[in-house]
Amino acid sequence: MLIGEYEHTLDVKGRLIMPAKLREDIGDKFIITKGLDGCLFGFSLNEWTHFEEKLKALPLTNKNARDFVRFFLSGAVSIEIDKQGRFLVASNLREYASMEKEVVIIGVGTRIEFWSKDKWIKYNSSENISADNLAENMTILGI
Repeated sequence: MLIGEYEHTLDVKGRLIMPAKLREDIGDKFIITKGLDGCLFGFSLNEWTHFEEKLKALPLTNKNARDFVRFFLSGAVSIEIDKQGRFLVASNLREYASMEKEVVIIGVGTRIEFWSKDKWIKYNSSENISADNLAENMTILGI
């Protein structure tokens, strides 16, 4: 299971080091794409296949479904981690996620999220996220 929070820095070529603990679960080859909330999503090849199947099942006649599929598939890139544990984050994805230097990498179960450190700090601010509010809203999700 992909869990934990790690801070790393993009090098001048736009490469990022994948934390060893996450690399064990995601593998040396994975897919990275635009994510929600202004971050990037990383999927193992197996998880990507499951996600892609769900996208393929969406109705072509529904505009929201087409937009959703375009959003994820148009930005998707196949990644291979080098022997030093690094991989290149495509410039369009770095731009989408506002990644310039400092990056926070988090494991969220079935995927990895890559955040610019500034966005991650803002997302986690007490004005945005409250444990009490999250707990209250979990009943909607059946938790």
